[in-house]
Amino acid sequence: MTRLHRLLHPHSIAIVGGGAFATNVVKQSLKMGFTGHIWPIHPTKPDIEGIPAFRSIADLPVPPDAAFIGVNRFATIDILRELAARNAGGAISFAAGFLEADDPDGPRLQHELIEAAGDMPVIGPNCYGLINYADGALLWPDQHGGRRLAPGTRGAAIITQSSNIACNLTMQKRGLPIAFLMTAGNQAQTGLSEMALGLIEDERVSVLGLHIEGFDSIPGFERLAARARALKKPIVAMKVGRSEQARAATISHTASLAGSDAGSDAFLKRLGIARVHSIPAFLETLKLLHGVGPLPGNRLSSMSCSGGEASVMADAADGRAVNFPPLGEMHRNRVKATLGPLVAVANPLDYHTFIWNDGPAMTATFTAMVSGGFDLNMLVLDFPRTDRCSDADWWPTVRAFEAALKANDARGAIVASMAENLPEEHADDLFARGIVPLHGIEEAIAAAEAAAFVGQAWRNLSSTPKGERGGPAKPGRSGGEALAHNPHSASLGSAPLPLKGGEERRPLDEATAKSLLAAHGLPVPPGRRVSFAQEAVTAAEALGLPVALKALGLAHKSEHGAVRLNLRTPAEIEAAASALLPLGTGLYVERMIENPIAELIVGVSPDPVFGALLTIGYGGLLVELLADTTTLLLPATRDEIETALRSLKLFPLLDGYRGRPKADIAAAIDTILAICDFVVENEGRVVELDINPLIVCERGAFIADALLVGDFEALEKTA
Repeated sequence: MTRLHRLLHPHSIAIVGGGAFATNVVKQSLKMGFTGHIWPIHPTKPDIEGIPAFRSIADLPVPPDAAFIGVNRFATIDILRELAARNAGGAISFAAGFLEADDPDGPRLQHELIEAAGDMPVIGPNCYGLINYADGALLWPDQHGGRRLAPGTRGAAIITQSSNIACNLTMQKRGLPIAFLMTAGNQAQTGLSEMALGLIEDERVSVLGLHIEGFDSIPGFERLAARARALKKPIVAMKVGRSEQARAATISHTASLAGSDAGSDAFLKRLGIARVHSIPAFLETLKLLHGVGPLPGNRLSSMSCSGGEASVMADAADGRAVNFPPLGEMHRNRVKATLGPLVAVANPLDYHTFIWNDGPAMTATFTAMVSGGFDLNMLVLDFPRTDRCSDADWWPTVRAFEAALKANDARGAIVASMAENLPEEHADDLFARGIVPLHGIEEAIAAAEAAAFVGQAWRNLSSTPKGERGGPAKPGRSGGEALAHNPHSASLGSAPLPLKGGEERRPLDEATAKSLLAAHGLPVPPGRRVSFAQEAVTAAEALGLPVALKALGLAHKSEHGAVRLNLRTPAEIEAAASALLPLGTGLYVERMIENPIAELIVGVSPDPVFGALLTIGYGGLLVELLADTTTLLLPATRDEIETALRSLKLFPLLDGYRGRPKADIAAAIDTILAICDFVVENEGRVVELDINPLIVCERGAFIADALLVGDFEALEKTA
C-alpha cells in the first residue's frame, strides 16, 4: 500500500471553498453516486448542493481521506497546514499562481505549500485533481464525460500534466474504459511517477497512460517501469517536447525540466514504456493494450472488402516497426480455397464483396486468414450511420471475425478508417466480444507498433531499468557539473559552464584530444602536431604516406576548408600546409585511414535531466543532412549499441550492401564501448565528446576526428 492510498481510494472527501469550482466537486461526487462521506467546508454557508457544511476543518468528525482545496493560493497554504495537522490522507491543490506563474511570489508560495503539507500527500498545485471511476469518488471541479467502471471490470489509469487535456479525454467516445484519471499540475511535492505507482497497484487498472511534459524523478520512473512490468501492466506515454516551441511551453506551463527529446526517447525505450505522439494514438494504444496486452511480435494481418482499404493499411505500416508479412504457400492455399478465382490472396487481404453478408463463407475465409499465427489480426470495417442507414448487414462480418479469432485463439481488432464510423455503443459491443475497437488506420498501426515494442522490451533483458541514475529533476535545478552520470549536467547549446573545480570548459584541439584518447587505448591513427610546412613534410614521411593534413584550433574544419586528404607527395603536403597554416593555431599530420567502408558519428553530450547521452549515427560531412542517428543513455550495453547501429537507415552500407565489403561491426562496437568508458572514467573532466567520423574498415575502426570539450589540465593528468 502506497502513501497515496487514502487519497486515491477515499471513503471520505472534504471540499474546502464555496465558489463554483468547489461546488462542482460536491455536485460531481453526488452525480457519480459516491457512497462515502462528502463534507463541504465553508465558514458561512449552511450547505452546498444540499449537503450540510462544516465551518472549519477542525469541526470534521474524523480526518478526511481526501480533500479538495478550492480557495485562492494564499489561503491554500493555511488550509494545507490544517489538513496535515488533522492527519488527512491527502489533498488536491486547485489554485494556480505558484512556481508556474510569471509572478515574484510564485516560488516563495510553492515552497511554503510544500512546507505546510509536510508528509501529507498533496497533488498540484495548479491542477484539477482526480476522478476515481472505479469507486465513484471525484475530487474534480468541472463536468466530465466519463462513466462509472462496471463492477468486476478493469480499465485504464491516465495521468496528464494538463487539466484541459484531462477534461477532453473524459469526453472520448472510443470505448476506452477508464478506471482512474488524474492531473499532476506542478508536481510541487508529489510527482507523476509516484502518482502512477499508486494507481497501478489497483487490481482494476489494466494499463497506464501518461501525458508527460517533464520527468519529475528519474529513479521514480525506473521504479514505476519495474513495478509495472512485475504486475504485467503496460505503460504508454505521450511525451511532448519534440519542438523548441513545445519545450518552451512546457517550462512556462509546469516549471519542470523537459529534457532533450532524444534523451526522453532513449529513457522511455530503456524502461520499456511505449511512446506515441498524438492524443488519438494515445487513446488507441491504451485500448489495444487494455484489450490484448503487449504483442508477442510485430507480424500483422489485415482483411477488408476493399482493395483501397488494403492499400491504405499497407501504406500505414510502411517505415514502422510492424509489418504485413506475405503468406506462405500452404497458408495462401487455405485462404484461396475459401474464395473465388477472381480474388487475389495477399496480406493485407482484399476479400472483395463476393462473400459479403454470407456468415459461413466469411467465417471460413477469416478463419483461414487468422490461422497464420499473426501477432495481431485486423479487420477494416466502417459502420454506416444509423440515423440514415441500416447497419444490419455489418454484424455478420463481426460475428464471422469473432468466430475466426476464437477458433484460432488469436488476438483481433476491428479498425474503422474514420472515427465517426465506429460509435461508442459498437465499440462497447466489440470489447464484450473480445475484439479491440480501433478508430483510424494510422492510429491503429501506431497502437500495434507500440504494443509490439512493449512486448519486445519486456522480453529483452537489456531493456530492464538500470540502477537509479540520480535525484529528481525538480524545477529550478540546474547543473554546472560535467557528465557522465549527473542527471542535472549542463544542457547542450548553453553558454560555457564551469566544471567541478571552477575551470572554464573549452574545446581541446584535435592533436591534444587524440593524444588523450590514444593514451586511454582508443584506436587513433598515428599523427603529429607541426608548426611549419617543411616540418609537415618530414612528419608525413615518418608516419607513412598517404596522409591527412588539418589546421588545428577549429571546431568544424571542413566548413573552413581546413582539411586536406590523401596527400601522397612532399609537394602536395607542402602546398597544403602553406594554405592551411593561416587558418588555425598549427597543423596536424595524420596517417590516412585507407579502404574505409563507412563513417559513423559517435557523440557523448550532457542532458539536464538524464545525464550523459550517447549519440550513434551515420557520420561524415553530411551528418546533419542525413539525420540518421539514434540516442542511448549511459551507461549503455553492448547489445544496446549493436541494436542502435542496426536501426540506422544506412546500416546496410556497413553490412555488405549490394556486394560491397562488410565492415568490422564488432570493432565498431568495441570502439564505441571504449569511448563510453573513457567518458565515464573522466566524469567531472569531460563535458562533451564528438567523434566524426569514426571510420569503420573491413578490419578495425579508427577515430579520424575528435572534438573534446573539458578540463585540459585534469585530463592531462589521467593520460
